[in-house]
Amino acid sequence: MTILSDDHFHDECGVFGVYDNPEASNLVYLGLYALQHRGQESAGIVSVDERIFLANRGHGLVADVFRQHELDLLKGRQAIGHVRYSTSGGSLNARNRQPLVVDTAHGGMAMAHNGNLVNGVEMRRLLERRGSIFQSTMDTEVIVHLTALSRRKTFAERLVEALSQVQGSYALLAMNEQCIIGARDPYGLRPLVLGRVGKSGYVFSSETCALNLIDAEFVRDVEPGEVVVISPDGIESFFPFPRKDRRLCIFEYIYFARPDSNIDGVNVYASRKRIGMRLAQENPVPEADLVIPVPDSGVPAALGFALAAGLPFELGIIRNHYVGRTFIEPQQSIRHFGVKIKLNANPHIIQGKHVVLVDDSIVRGTTSRKIVKMVRAAGAKSVHLRISSPPTTNPCYYGIDTPSRDELLASSHSVEEMRIYTTADSLAFLSLEGLYATVNGTGSGYCDACFSGNYPMPFPRHDENLQLSLLQET
Repeated sequence: MTILSDDHFHDECGVFGVYDNPEASNLVYLGLYALQHRGQESAGIVSVDERIFLANRGHGLVADVFRQHELDLLKGRQAIGHVRYSTSGGSLNARNRQPLVVDTAHGGMAMAHNGNLVNGVEMRRLLERRGSIFQSTMDTEVIVHLTALSRRKTFAERLVEALSQVQGSYALLAMNEQCIIGARDPYGLRPLVLGRVGKSGYVFSSETCALNLIDAEFVRDVEPGEVVVISPDGIESFFPFPRKDRRLCIFEYIYFARPDSNIDGVNVYASRKRIGMRLAQENPVPEADLVIPVPDSGVPAALGFALAAGLPFELGIIRNHYVGRTFIEPQQSIRHFGVKIKLNANPHIIQGKHVVLVDDSIVRGTTSRKIVKMVRAAGAKSVHLRISSPPTTNPCYYGIDTPSRDELLASSHSVEEMRIYTTADSLAFLSLEGLYATVNGTGSGYCDACFSGNYPMPFPRHDENLQLSLLQET
């Protein structure tokens, strides 16, 4: 789902941190560059040098936000960074760029967060009543305020007390003058890994692919509910929250993560290829001549489909990799301009063929409809749409930018009605059972609420008396 359109999900962000390295900010820059797929809206880096916090944040891609002379100003041996695609908070508000940096009674603090708090609004309201003043509209600032209010002795204890009062998903990095802390929510909804760089340095990253770019060694995944503290005293790890069943977002394997990453020990590319093979077994197309992916996210699944079906794999749709998020549309009407500027069908490959078109999901269906029509206009005899995930019938509340239920095509339309809407000759989705079989074969361990409606945590009641009592204990 590399097209930034109204028919696709977007993950909120990615985080990266480096501890004890003379080039900490440069390494964080490279790490964020490798995590760019997790957020293209804004980027930021905060470093610590001689107890002074230095920050640079801006709107746009990592390479556009930072220049070498700006990175040179971000001195210090530890730094954290963030790339963002907003799911909450104003998208162009400069105050919503992370990492956040604040001064507290305990000293300076910076924080970067991937995820979404389901009780963020309630906690914010309670904090405001107590006198807290918010500068942004992000959930992250709720955690910052709760940490600053804590009277616990150490930075780690204050952060843990803050996290114990929130509900939702988070892969979080927090930094003070002496340490970097990595924390993952008890369900493990968002990924986070630990690595080593250089002789004594350590790295936190949303994905393993970012470790490879800086020649960092993968150590292990940060476990669900784990808090890892890296300081001059070494590494300390503990599990301060009640244990929950692991529920990693299964969409990491379908789309979010980069194919060359390993998420919780599972290779993303291999899982997507297996997904495609299972999709072909469940939903064959006997008359098909070739398999074409919707680039880029449909490529591994389409390879698997072609392998299992014994069909040629062809890049019948070419993606323009140089398209930004905005562009000038000519006054003269051009059919499907928004899709065609990013994707273009190749008639030389498609003309006269029965085509299997593989994509990773259908959300609203508008983009899928345009792509099917574009392939048909390129001369396809028939277009058979195959989706490498189950129908998306429910919104996500844990950090994925999905529309409301009534905007999700699959929530109110049958597969046949969706086929008619997309104008495909046939349409089929991977079964939920098939999806689990390709990932771990157990049918558990993941959040699949967008497909099943089975949310791992209940949405909090507006029980302000209970939450107020929690705040008063800090």
